[in-house]
Amino acid sequence: MKMYFMGIDVGTFASKGVLIDEACRVIAEHTESHGMENPKPNFFEHDAEAVWWGDFCKISRRLLSLSGIDPNQVAGVGASALGADLVPVDSQCRPMRKAILYGIDARAQQEIADLQSLYSEEEILEFNGRPLCSNDVPPKILWLKNNEPEIWQNAFKFLTGSTFLTAKLTGEYVIDRFLAFGAFTPLYDPKTGEVDPRYIHQFCRPGQLAEVKDTTDIAGVITEKAAKETGLAVGTSVTVGADDSAAEAISTGVYRVGDMMLQFGSSLYMIGISDRIVRDRRIWSGGFIIPGTCSVQGGTNAAGTLTRWYRDEIFGLEEENSDGRNAYETMMDGLDTIPPGSDGLITLPYIAGERTPLNDPQAKGVIFGLSMHHTRKHLYRSALESIGYTVAQHLQIFRENQVEIRRILAVGGGTKNKVWLQMIADITGCPIETAGVTIGASYGDAVMAAIGTGHLEGFSALDTIIQSGEVYIPDPGRHETYQKYQEIYQEIYQSTKDLMRKI
Repeated sequence: MKMYFMGIDVGTFASKGVLIDEACRVIAEHTESHGMENPKPNFFEHDAEAVWWGDFCKISRRLLSLSGIDPNQVAGVGASALGADLVPVDSQCRPMRKAILYGIDARAQQEIADLQSLYSEEEILEFNGRPLCSNDVPPKILWLKNNEPEIWQNAFKFLTGSTFLTAKLTGEYVIDRFLAFGAFTPLYDPKTGEVDPRYIHQFCRPGQLAEVKDTTDIAGVITEKAAKETGLAVGTSVTVGADDSAAEAISTGVYRVGDMMLQFGSSLYMIGISDRIVRDRRIWSGGFIIPGTCSVQGGTNAAGTLTRWYRDEIFGLEEENSDGRNAYETMMDGLDTIPPGSDGLITLPYIAGERTPLNDPQAKGVIFGLSMHHTRKHLYRSALESIGYTVAQHLQIFRENQVEIRRILAVGGGTKNKVWLQMIADITGCPIETAGVTIGASYGDAVMAAIGTGHLEGFSALDTIIQSGEVYIPDPGRHETYQKYQEIYQEIYQSTKDLMRKI
């Protein structure tokens, strides 16, 4: 009997699913859109039951329907979700409040300040490898303790997105090592994978955390309840799962030292594979899901979120126009006629604060150099260029730490925008590649389900599975032009960051 593998990823504004065969060819794919709640400034939430689990069930059933396969032919299922989220659940895995999202949610600034006063800077760098920031889950747990103590006290488990989905499928509470040590530090001891007794009682009870396992370990099997809701067969193997960025890296073939992923989602996330951990306060570094490798990471809070804001607030377009064209395609009309640097217009994309390399939730968006001759096309091109400046800023930090990035692979929705990818190649001076399959994290989830169930012999199989797509070669002249604007881009934040805090 031919076997298949399912992967489903929950993102900020959409969830995507894919079904692949034994040769990792895509058999069916489906997307469900959803919203994001912003009840207060710096507060960003999802309804985990309705959005995360609801989307998973819809997508699973749709993939089975589209493919026409027997659920018993699905040999393995893998799930990923937004990385450093927090959702407290009861003993039935029912959310006790809305899920607090990853680094874009910066509500726990007081808790971060409290921790910084409790531990010395050296201690924080020792157990965290960088300053505390809004992408860390422990301060979010403390926020619950300080602001919603009844929920904090009565929570059965404190989960993140992928853990929640895997628990709903199997009844087992597990978290992969990459996410546990990257987002839950210092609650887990990276040497043992166990709850760290030195720190845990400052935040919660040991039993309130999930068990650490490898991403491709089998967490459990589909329960009867989950089978009724998803359409999958009882007893189907489910892997531990991952955060969306790690799964997306796998989907595009990032698994060797020197490879780097650019993940174009609502935010833009970068993962470079290195042979060692890097200690630099401006970036994140730790282990990776592939045994024997480490990672250097960075994330800007606004990429797709920024283009969506332009669509809604500046262009005033519906997602699809009356002529059937996608709104984002319409917004690109004429952008290739505007010169590099947008005729002296520079944008800081910090409309939701910023993670790396600033670690500043109070950072604000800036449009600098605006003149009468600029049009909204200039504004939009400048916004897209700002993401390229951010990527270049991170690459410079990696180089300063002797991390050699030899290959950059782009994945996600932004890869549909060829002009944007060429801009980033020109700004960074580095070739940008895409993979043949650009579905993203859900494809990585399905591939890792095939690895976890033994149908693929480890991550080295990616060599034959992942096919190359397009390559965007930087133009030396445009790169030289962008160098000047890159310097100004970085100076604008330094010159305005104190003013940003006064707003």
